[in-house]
Amino acid sequence: MASKAVSGGRVHLNGARVKSARSINIGDEVRIHRNEEEFVVTVLQLAEKRGPAKVARTLYEESPESIQARDEHRQARRLLAQGRPAAPAKRPGKRDRRKIRSFIRKE
Repeated sequence: MASKAVSGGRVHLNGARVKSARSINIGDEVRIHRNEEEFVVTVLQLAEKRGPAKVARTLYEESPESIQARDEHRQARRLLAQGRPAAPAKRPGKRDRRKIRSFIRKE
């Protein structure tokens, strides 16, 4: 999954697009785009081998600006979703489709 993100151009290291084999160093800034969100993290330590997620979280630090921008973006999406009309409770039946067709043809 991570190599797909790198090859898809969703990961940048110190402002430049990277390849999967690129190694990172302590102090590097990594920008990760996932759907509509962007994470900006700084590498604090490197692990000798792959380990659990709890340990991995201690190896990097997300910038406060990144956290704030994601929260604002999430709030904006939530407000936008509230303004949309709700989906119908069920699909239109035969009679409902006839009414829709007759309404459309009148215009």
